[in-house]
Amino acid sequence: MSYKIAIASGKGGTGKTTVAVNLYNVIAKYHEQDVLLVDCDVEEPNDLLFFSGAKRLDGEVVSHRVPELDLDRCTFCRKCSEYCEFNAITVIPPVKFAAVNPDLCHSCGACLYACKDHALVEKRVGIGELTRYDIGLGAGLVEGKMNVGLALQTPVIRYIKDKTRDFNGIALYDAPPGTSCSVVSTVADSDYVILVTEPTPFGLHDLRLAAGIAREMGKPFGVVVNKTGIGNNDLYEYLEQEGIALLAGIPFKKEYAEKYAGGALLSDAYGEYEAFFKTIANNILKSKGL
Repeated sequence: MSYKIAIASGKGGTGKTTVAVNLYNVIAKYHEQDVLLVDCDVEEPNDLLFFSGAKRLDGEVVSHRVPELDLDRCTFCRKCSEYCEFNAITVIPPVKFAAVNPDLCHSCGACLYACKDHALVEKRVGIGELTRYDIGLGAGLVEGKMNVGLALQTPVIRYIKDKTRDFNGIALYDAPPGTSCSVVSTVADSDYVILVTEPTPFGLHDLRLAAGIAREMGKPFGVVVNKTGIGNNDLYEYLEQEGIALLAGIPFKKEYAEKYAGGALLSDAYGEYEAFFKTIANNILKSKGL
C-alpha cells in the first residue's frame, strides 16, 4: 500500500527537517511497511547530512523545455512576450530584438501557442539533479537539488516526485519551508501533511498560513510542536479553537540542539526522543492500518 506524507512548515527553522529524518528513522526501524525519504527542499537539501554512512547509488540530470527563438522567422509582434506570465521573453520591435531568459522560463508552452510565425522551438536545459542514496535503513533517500542561481524549484520538485510516484510503501516528502508554489507542489498528491511549528508568535502566524493551504487543498493534517517550553500558550489555544490535531510536542533542550548541530539522529541518541516519533508515526499510520 502506498501512503504519502508531506512534512512542511510555514517558516524556516521550526524543525521540519528534524521531524522528517527522525520520523523516517523510527518508521524504518519499527514498521513493516517500507519507507522512502524524499528531500524536496531543492534549494538547500540537507537530509543527507544526518546519514553518515550513506552511499550514492545513481543520479540523473533534471531538465525542462525552454523555447529558443529563430530570429529569421520572428516578426517581433510581441505576442509571445504578452502571453508569458513569468516575464521570460523580451521583445523590442523598434530595434528588432528578441530573447528568452531560460532562468525565468517555467516550460508552460504559452509562448509556443501565441507565436503564429513558428519562430519558437523547444530545447532541453538542465536545471538540477536527482540523486539516490542507500542510507543503511529503509528504502533510502532521494534528493533533489536545483542548480544555483535559478528560481525553478517547482519543476525540479515535480520531476523527483514523478520519479518516486510508484513507490509501494510510505513516502516521506520533506518540503521546502514557507508557503510558496514549491510547497504546494510538494503537498499536492500527499495523503497526509505534518505541519511543524514552534510556540512563538512567529510560529503561530506562519502556521495559520500553512494550515490555510492544507485546508484549501483538502489535505488532512496535524501539527508537531517543536521546542515546547518556550514562547506562550497562544499556539495551543489556536489548535484547540480550530480543532487541529496535535500529533506530538518535542521539548526544547540544550543537549538536543547540540546533538542535532553535530548531524545526529536524535531518535537514535535519546530514548525519550524516539518515543516522540513513535507517537507521531502511530497517530498517523495506525488509523490507516499501516
